[in-house]
Amino acid sequence: MNNSSLHLDPMVDTLKAAAESSRLRILALLSRGDLTVSDLTSILGQSQPRVSRHLKLLYEAGLINRYQEGSWAYFRLSDEGSSGEIARALIARLDDADPLLERDLERLAAVKSQRQQKATAYFSTNARSWDRIRLLHVSESAVEAALKRIVGKTPFQSMLDVGTGTGRLLELFSLLYVRGVGIDINRDMLTVARANLDRAGITNAQVRQGDVYALPVERESFDLVTIHQVLHFLEDPQAAIREAARALRPGGRLLIVDFAPHTLEFLREEHAHLRLGFSDEQMRAWLTEAGLAVDETQKLESKGGDAGLTVKLWLAQDPRLIIADPSSQDLTESV
Repeated sequence: MNNSSLHLDPMVDTLKAAAESSRLRILALLSRGDLTVSDLTSILGQSQPRVSRHLKLLYEAGLINRYQEGSWAYFRLSDEGSSGEIARALIARLDDADPLLERDLERLAAVKSQRQQKATAYFSTNARSWDRIRLLHVSESAVEAALKRIVGKTPFQSMLDVGTGTGRLLELFSLLYVRGVGIDINRDMLTVARANLDRAGITNAQVRQGDVYALPVERESFDLVTIHQVLHFLEDPQAAIREAARALRPGGRLLIVDFAPHTLEFLREEHAHLRLGFSDEQMRAWLTEAGLAVDETQKLESKGGDAGLTVKLWLAQDPRLIIADPSSQDLTESV
């Protein structure tokens, strides 16, 4: 039996859960991004208990997922399995010009606008300190060009961005992956990331709150894991690398971006940098200990010479082979 197929009774239960106008509206809204009960209550114009009841039925049917972020619970369409496929198939048949759906989408736009306002306020507060650091190393465009080159153009199934910050890497590679997940401990940064993904129209990625030392994701589930300018903030970078490696599928890749060793003490004193860069030897030792093989390193020289920061990229791969499922082989070979 196909892994994405359902027996008759579960199929009926799944369709029953979706077969109600408010629940179909919720599915349509969640197809455009993660939302809270409060968001949905505002958009649908229904009471919180009623919306929660709809969400409970959709969740139990496997049509949506739920995850916690502090005191807030977020909901999104199911990422995998037959129920998620059914939800997307139903949404694809809906007419966005329907007056009720049209109004929902207008209210959704207002909710996303509020997110953007919060993101803008956060950036306004912190922009000056970030700009000072940016002036010390190569441009963001140069770093992103290097990232795109090292990752390549071949599409893949899933990406995990550890310490996602503004969600920029999820945006940068959104055309390559089917499913993207960003993890960050800072709720303000998650607000920024959601606003950025909303603005870019990216619906195949989600961000959620979590600890880099205990990632709230499935083991061995990602083809690409990225850690961009995160390790220098951590007490134990090696433990974070080890945890990230556990999220890789056999043959998956881990891409780390951080600074080469430097002596800019003000970053430690004023910007909470616990580590003043990392050497190739140190990084290779940590990646090897995590069971990964280093494939490539790249150096992007600083703009400030000896007084600046050099950005380094380290690409490593899980050396385990991906064993093909014999049932997926072309049957014509045996004919």
